[in-house]
Amino acid sequence: MSTITLPENPPPLKAQSKNLDFYYGDFKALKSVSMPVYEHKVTALIGPSGCGKSTYLRCYNRMHDLYPGNRYVGEISLLPDAVNVLAPQVDPIEVRMRISMVFQKPNPFPKSIFENVAYGLRVRNERSRSFLEDKVEAALRGAALWEEVRDRLDQAGSNLSGGQQQRLCIARALATDPEIILFDEPTSALDPIATGAIEELIGELKKKVSILIVTHNMQQAARVSDYTAYMYIGELIEYGDTKDIFMKPRRKETEDYITGRFG
Repeated sequence: MSTITLPENPPPLKAQSKNLDFYYGDFKALKSVSMPVYEHKVTALIGPSGCGKSTYLRCYNRMHDLYPGNRYVGEISLLPDAVNVLAPQVDPIEVRMRISMVFQKPNPFPKSIFENVAYGLRVRNERSRSFLEDKVEAALRGAALWEEVRDRLDQAGSNLSGGQQQRLCIARALATDPEIILFDEPTSALDPIATGAIEELIGELKKKVSILIVTHNMQQAARVSDYTAYMYIGELIEYGDTKDIFMKPRRKETEDYITGRFG
């Protein structure tokens, strides 16, 4: 049974999962996970490898649809319109416009910096050059990358450094004006300086969007998140204010993991 400690004066809800199960074929990878995601807050998902963190994250933008045999049970409601993003009649492409994702390793497309950022807008059939230019600049500014690339937008995104490539991927995620951004171990392939830049950027981004981040780095979770969820073997064990989870967890399993006594 999950221990979920909600804030006394909670901010507005942006999304929430309710009794979410997920199956890879016959294997049940998530078990009745119910959890809030608050507006303009960062929620960190922590837990050992294979516990379901990334599986849960990828339910939010229907990434599992890309592979046969995967199945969702339960719902994820996106507010304020209360749409269940897992409903079969909901277009997963539109879901991914509203809920963007940044992956573990920077994955710029084999295109120019400009076209990397404009990609989602072109999927939406935006053709106005002036509109695209404005949106690309705004997204690059939002990802704190504009000043570094403004004079080489026609160059390949792969020419950038690792940290710049990850910020390019964040700009690409921002360009479609998402309501939620999912980060799956976004700094695990980066050096400490680039990691610090991404963490600082996350602090700025939450002013505009809600953020869900998977991280193995306990210090990172403590630094960047407002709320933390500890998962183990597909279950949500404990959820609450990040300070409480790290300083006075209610579940022994959570305390053992955070203090390194796990296993």
